[in-house]
Amino acid sequence: MKALMSIFLFCLGAPAFAGSFAPPEGCTSTLTVQSRGCYVANYYTCQADANGDQWRADFDQDGLFYLSKIDHETQWVESYDMNPQVKQTLDPNPVDPANFTSLLATGRDDFEFGLSKDNGEQTYVKGFDKLTGVTATIDGVTLQVTEYEFVETDTAGNELRKSRGHEYVSPEWRNFFAGPSEWWNGSDWLPMNSSPVQFILPGEKGFAATQPLFECDAVMSSLPYNPEIARHDDL
Repeated sequence: MKALMSIFLFCLGAPAFAGSFAPPEGCTSTLTVQSRGCYVANYYTCQADANGDQWRADFDQDGLFYLSKIDHETQWVESYDMNPQVKQTLDPNPVDPANFTSLLATGRDDFEFGLSKDNGEQTYVKGFDKLTGVTATIDGVTLQVTEYEFVETDTAGNELRKSRGHEYVSPEWRNFFAGPSEWWNGSDWLPMNSSPVQFILPGEKGFAATQPLFECDAVMSSLPYNPEIARHDDL
C-alpha cells in the first residue's frame, strides 16, 4: 500500500485538469463534494484499510493540495500536505480521542491528541465538537449543524493556530463537512466559509471531478488565502 500511495501522490502532484479522480489500486471512490472557497474533495475507501476508514483528496485550481485519512470515529489518522509534501500522523494513545459515536449519542465530543510530522514537528490539539440541534439541507442532503472550537500548540505550549465556527455532519457517511468558521491570525479572527454546495454520487454528472467550481474568482482576488487551513478536519 505504501508503494501504491507514493505513485498516487506523484501522479496527482501535477496540476489536475478537468478530468476524473482515480484512487489508488484496491480503492473505490464514493463521493465528490464541490465546495465554496474554490476546492473540490473526492472521498474513497480502500480494501486494505480497517473497516470504516475513509480517505479524502482535496483539489484546488492548481491540483491536489491535501490528502487525509480518518477512521470510523473520524480521528485524523494520517494526512499529507502537498506543497511541500509532508506527512502527518496521529500519535498513539491520545488523551481524549475524537469520537463520532459519542458526538451523535450525547451531542458533544471533546478531544485532545498529539500529531507528528515526518519533518520532526510535533503539535497538540485540544477542542470540542457540539451538535446545535439545527439541521441544514444542502443539495438534497440533510446534515446536522455543529459548533466547534480547537487550538493547536507546539511542544512548548505556544499557540500555532486556533479556530471556531460551525460544521456539518452526516451520520450516514460518518463524516464532517466544513462550514462558516473563523481562524485566529494572532491579532484578528478571519472569517472563512468552505461549506459544501454539491454532493455528487457515483454515476452522477460531476462525480470524480478534480476542478473546483465555486468562488474561484473570489479566492484569487482575495489573496493571501490558504485553503489548507480552511477546514476544521484539515489537521
